[in-house]
Amino acid sequence: MTHAAVTAPSVSLRRFGAVEASDVHDFHQVVLGLDGAMVMAVDGVAQQIDARSAWLIPAGARHDYAGVGENRQLVLDLPAATLAVPERLFDRARTVTVDAAFTELVQRIASHAAQGAPADNLHIRRFHWDAAARLGAALVASTGMGSRGAEAAAGLDFARIDRWLRAHLSEPLRIADLAAHCGFGVRRFHQLFIEAFGETPHRYLQRLRLDTSLALLADPRHSLADIALDIGFGDQSAYTHAFTRRFGLAPGQWRSLRH
Repeated sequence: MTHAAVTAPSVSLRRFGAVEASDVHDFHQVVLGLDGAMVMAVDGVAQQIDARSAWLIPAGARHDYAGVGENRQLVLDLPAATLAVPERLFDRARTVTVDAAFTELVQRIASHAAQGAPADNLHIRRFHWDAAARLGAALVASTGMGSRGAEAAAGLDFARIDRWLRAHLSEPLRIADLAAHCGFGVRRFHQLFIEAFGETPHRYLQRLRLDTSLALLADPRHSLADIALDIGFGDQSAYTHAFTRRFGLAPGQWRSLRH
C-alpha cells in the first residue's frame, strides 16, 4: 500500500477484514485494540491484540494483519520527531499491555472520532494533535523501558525520565539534577539521552512543554499567561511564538476552535 506523506500525527478508527493484508510506511504506528481482536505479524513475529494491548510498529517495518471476526481498532500514525516520545520506543516492533486507565483513554478518543469528522481542516488538525498528545503521554508512562534490552543495561528508564520532566516543566532544565536522579554523571547521561530520545534534553523538553499545553488549553480555567508559566516559558509572548511555530496557530486561536 502506498501512503501520502505524513507530517503530523493522526488518529483514526479502523476495521480489519479477515483476509490478510500487508503494509509498510515511513512513519511509526501504534495500533490500539478497541473492540474484538486482530492478528498482526511484524518482521515475522505474530500476536493477537485486543482491548488490553497494542502493537508498536516502527517506520519501515513490514506488517501483515487480519481481523478476527467483528473488530475495531484505534490507529495512531506517528511521524518521527513530532510528538514528545522517545525515538527508541520504536527501535523494534513490539506488543505492549495497556492498563485500565489507558484503555479508558482509548475508548474516549474513539468515541469522539466516531462522531464524525469536523467541518474544516483546523478542527481536524486540533483533534489529531490533541488525541495524539494524550496517547503519546500515556504510552510513554505505561511502557517504561528501563527493564528491557539496552535500556536495562544502561539503567535508562524512559517512564522515570518522563515523570521527572513533567514534574519540573515550570522550572529551567537542570541536566545535572536529572542525571543524578537517574544515577549518571552529566556527560554520560547527555549521551544516553540523545541515543534514546533522538535529540538533546532541551529540544525534547521544548516539545514536551508544547504537547502538555494542548491539554491545558482545553480547560478554559487556565489563562494563556498561566499556561506559559506552568510549562516553563518566561512569558506569554515566548509561549505564543513557540506554539505558533510548532502548530501553525497561536494558542488563543487554537483554544477558540470548538470540537
